[in-house]
Amino acid sequence: MPPVKSELCIEKGGMMNKITMLQNPSVIRRVFTSSALERLSAMAGELAVPSEPLGETPEAAEHFIRNADVVITSWASPALSQNLLDLAPNLKLVLHAAGSVKPIITDALWERRIPVISAASVLSRGVAETALGLTIMTLKNVWEVTAQTRAGNWWNNRADEVREHIREMYGVTIGVIGAGQAGRHYMELLRHFRVNILLYDPTVSVQEAAALGAQSVSLEQLMESSDVVMVLAPEIPQTYHMINEERLFMMKDDAVLINLARGSLVDEDALGKRLESGKLKVILDVTEPEPPPADHWLRKHPNVMLTGHIAGAVNNGLLSIGDFTVDELQRFYAGERLIGEIDPTRLHMLA
Repeated sequence: MPPVKSELCIEKGGMMNKITMLQNPSVIRRVFTSSALERLSAMAGELAVPSEPLGETPEAAEHFIRNADVVITSWASPALSQNLLDLAPNLKLVLHAAGSVKPIITDALWERRIPVISAASVLSRGVAETALGLTIMTLKNVWEVTAQTRAGNWWNNRADEVREHIREMYGVTIGVIGAGQAGRHYMELLRHFRVNILLYDPTVSVQEAAALGAQSVSLEQLMESSDVVMVLAPEIPQTYHMINEERLFMMKDDAVLINLARGSLVDEDALGKRLESGKLKVILDVTEPEPPPADHWLRKHPNVMLTGHIAGAVNNGLLSIGDFTVDELQRFYAGERLIGEIDPTRLHMLA
């Protein structure tokens, strides 16, 4: 076993369950408040919290997971291999205090039918709220207006090309690509406005789309008709470069493309060709590769805004993940429905 200099191990009499936080201390500090850790401690007979990084070798993880009843993972946690699981024969629940569970999932875990919980719904809510903010901002033509105000211009009662490009959340068409958790919450937020919502998601029926307040359409119809195209689909083989040259050239000249999903969904070479017209506006929170090189054309194009992968939780928002994780554990112990439980049959469709 590699040196594990110290660990916080809280034991309480009369309680036999062991909760292991299989995460590096730096991640724990970013995701869990002291009050969240206190709540965990109150539910544990033993709460094992590493005070040193787990390291690159498996032995440190083996040390912490031994005899655990509940394991909490997050970013940079090891995959729950057969070897690790054998050390925790009474493991009843895995709580992933992050988004995608794919880095920690193994066949051995599914074979044991252990419930796996993801905090993706918390991150998705932040993405949806960012999506709404960017939608309003870009329709208002904020980036062009603010650039022009530096030259002394103003638009309260002024008629010119800049003002003509200002639009409100009324009567416009918003195209949503992907009805995952982020897409659904975004559409829920859009229902507070008088806008038309188009949805492309081949896994959602016409009736389900209507219940979400949207009209189910083909991707081509969405690209042709939308004033704002919001990309929120998962990164899976079927979505690779789904925003290709043909579909980009279907978009209106005054439309806006916003990608808050993954960079691989947009063909950036094709995007460059489409932007040669100088009309389309683009906001990319993600790129391919990420980040783009310092001299990449995306960083310099006047019609492109790069937001540096901030759509989800960044600073204080990360703490909501810890609270959600503790809430889910409380629901588990109370025998209540778990909000973030992963359906293994749908894992291939998840980001």
